[in-house]
Amino acid sequence: MNPAELITLLVGTPSVSGEEGPLADLLQDLIATQGFKVHRQGHNLWFAFGKPGGSRLLLNSHLDTVPPCEGWEGVPFTPIWHEARLQGLGANDAKGCVAAILLAAFELAAGPLDGEVVVALTAEEETGGNGLATILDQLGPLHGAVVGEPTGLRVCAAQRGLLVLKCTARGQSGHVAHAQMLGADNAIHKAARDIGRIAAMDFPLHPLLGSQKAQVTQVQGGLRRNQVPDSCEFFIDLRTGPDQDHEALAAEFQRQLESEVVIHSKRYLPKGTDPDHPIVRAALQAAGKAGPVGSGTTSDWAFLGDIPGVKVGPGDTFRSHRPNEYVTLPELEAGARFYTELATTFFKMQVVP
Repeated sequence: MNPAELITLLVGTPSVSGEEGPLADLLQDLIATQGFKVHRQGHNLWFAFGKPGGSRLLLNSHLDTVPPCEGWEGVPFTPIWHEARLQGLGANDAKGCVAAILLAAFELAAGPLDGEVVVALTAEEETGGNGLATILDQLGPLHGAVVGEPTGLRVCAAQRGLLVLKCTARGQSGHVAHAQMLGADNAIHKAARDIGRIAAMDFPLHPLLGSQKAQVTQVQGGLRRNQVPDSCEFFIDLRTGPDQDHEALAAEFQRQLESEVVIHSKRYLPKGTDPDHPIVRAALQAAGKAGPVGSGTTSDWAFLGDIPGVKVGPGDTFRSHRPNEYVTLPELEAGARFYTELATTFFKMQVVP
């Protein structure tokens, strides 16, 4: 199957998060016909090939897409070719990466390898559900990982994590007309002071990820227009760096704010890989890039623990989650060549501990 046929097949099979079954069925059969033993759990697929006992490299991307948004020209689930550009839901994020990884795997398996490749095509990346994290313990030891996301083949050696804090300002209720005489404590005013403090906070600059600011994303408080509110709830979204600990950050917010602070979500951990690690050097060599970059978006890399990894793939992150997303045939072909060269280069560089 050539690259155009494969990506058309992938994009033409709807796979919104949680509904990846038909695409997983299709790919399970397709991969098996290529002679691989395919493992499956839920809508997650994986297979391995190459030289056992040596270095093991994970090539991963996700099968699921977000639901279609407004503004699409035509039917989002119908792939449409505009010369060498394929438009359709998931074409860019991340079925182009899935196709490129499969094309690379089929080519790599045809020749001798100095290590073992593990390909994992996983579910629910967009929702953080039953995906890569649920099968990682079944993949065996891994010495490097490549997470396929649309980066324009720029090699991301650092990725921001996500810390969400729920803050509650407490006050004392009373009639608005008597607030000053009663000394009623307005919880919204207290929250507003804290929100001002949050906006003024600075965090250390990361060499690949740059600066960051905490963002207050939701605020809710007050019961009646004539009643001083006794509580106000707001949420903080902070995109964290590899040198930041989520628990320590939450404690620091609590020290600086009047409101009560609790961790709402901390599971998307920030990631970073030493630029001198073989996985980074192999990716840079395969991509023809001078140095790595950072990524502000999360991905399944967050769940890979201490496995050294990079995030890289064909396509453009700014096309993701937008109407009329697309991937081009040259991007797809370049992605397949990239993953092929990365794997062979990594195995030549890597020494199993």
